[in-house]
Amino acid sequence: MGSKKLQIALPLIIAIAMAAGMFIGYKLREKTSGAAIFFQNAPSSNIGEVVNLIKSKYVDPIEEDSLQALVINDVLKHLDPHSVFIPAKELQSLNEELKGNFKGIGIEFQLINDTTHIISVLKDGPGFKAGLQVGDRILFIDDTIKVSGAQKKADVIRTYIRGSKQNEVKLTVERSGTKKVISIVRGSIPLPSVDAAYLLKPGVGYIKINKFSETTYEEFMQQLEILLAKKMDQLVLDLRGNGGGLMSEAVDIADEFLSNDKLVVYTEGNKSPRYEYRCKRDGLFESGRLVVLIDETSASASEVLSGALQDWDRATIIGRRSFGKGLVQQQYPLSDGGGLRLTIARYYTPLGRNIQKPYGKGANPYEEEVLERVHSGEIYHGSDSSYKKGKAYKTPKGRLVYGGGGIVPDVFVAADSLVPSEPLMQLYRTNIISLSAYRYYMQYQKQLDAYKTPAAFAKSFNGADGYPYVLVAATLENINLNSISDAEYNLINERFKALLARQIWRNEGFYEVLNSKDNTIKTALQFLDKPDSTIP
Repeated sequence: MGSKKLQIALPLIIAIAMAAGMFIGYKLREKTSGAAIFFQNAPSSNIGEVVNLIKSKYVDPIEEDSLQALVINDVLKHLDPHSVFIPAKELQSLNEELKGNFKGIGIEFQLINDTTHIISVLKDGPGFKAGLQVGDRILFIDDTIKVSGAQKKADVIRTYIRGSKQNEVKLTVERSGTKKVISIVRGSIPLPSVDAAYLLKPGVGYIKINKFSETTYEEFMQQLEILLAKKMDQLVLDLRGNGGGLMSEAVDIADEFLSNDKLVVYTEGNKSPRYEYRCKRDGLFESGRLVVLIDETSASASEVLSGALQDWDRATIIGRRSFGKGLVQQQYPLSDGGGLRLTIARYYTPLGRNIQKPYGKGANPYEEEVLERVHSGEIYHGSDSSYKKGKAYKTPKGRLVYGGGGIVPDVFVAADSLVPSEPLMQLYRTNIISLSAYRYYMQYQKQLDAYKTPAAFAKSFNGADGYPYVLVAATLENINLNSISDAEYNLINERFKALLARQIWRNEGFYEVLNSKDNTIKTALQFLDKPDSTIP
């Protein structure tokens, strides 16, 4: 991939890494008969014999885990792109994402000049209760593990803080030149899947879901009830960047929008008979106008939800064509603590669409398909009918929808066509804008406390006030910003402002500020301003 190609694709690569790269959904029926003993009963094979011979006879030392992963992944890549082997050391964190919580102390930290800075403390979390504060610098963990000035990576420090079996961790921190030793009892820390929920304007609610974990439906319902109490009668549901998760949570959310016993999705495979998932209860928002936002990083369970609402003419889909994952995985435990997520079925929307994009040409073309949308211009200008070659289906109101390549929106919104310069790419790579927002917050915390809401902050704060901090930090990293364009300058300031809001109000503030300049949000609001209609 040439440097120009990489520059154009950078914003998309960042989005994919943050969203779809975490996990792209898997099976909703958590309890599957025989899963735990599936591999115990598997017969011996030449593969196992060859692996054992290599381990016992090969001329050079070989790490056993790496060898097993290599063999297993080589087999799986010939099946489909989403059957994956997960080593034991990675499985816990992936399961935590889907479970919706982990064991820890409730802080967020960043390494700045090899010093571990606490940049956020979860209110009422273990660290908060023990007395940790934003701005504390962690020097030692459990007295002996030096973490500042020790050239340790962030993931290693995170592992020390979370620990393994011990319930208590002791942090030595520096605060305003004074050292303090703080003991913290680890506890359950939530991993929220609802990033933000607020009124875009009177009567129009907004909910952003970043994944579908075990707690997503509960979180969604809490926020939906709050918005309804504020007289919301129109809703924008944001699934952009949502790579999927537990399909059962998406089904439950669809039930809040669809009436009677409507079909939400069904699954079917060679060894899995057809299984239907239907609405079971009266929903809280079955009649209000509904818009769903998607893009090329909306996948799996996100496509289940948006596909069901589109098939029933219940919502207007706005944005860009979704990822195109229509395969269902079941996770099987392995004897060494790892796991296998094996594709066991395809899912189909209520009209019978399978929106899985083709993968018969191999892993590389499949993985690069989203980038090809960049180079073909699809994400900037929409697309011709090339991806509409799948079978066509008619919705109850007569719209044509297609299978075999993602959910196609009813209203297209182009991606930002700005091609980032090398200095801007360096700012992203070095996380300078975020670090500058943290430094600004630490210096002007009292003044920032005067902003009582993200809306007031978005309206009054000038993002350009933070640019000198970005400029100083960039200069220290030998990044020359003299050549950046006016558009890039504005982008840096908008990003700084949103990250500063995140420093104050976490993700709720970040998205409320970011959305104030978001073209897709503007398009959704313009659509809802028109007379009542499900389709444009």
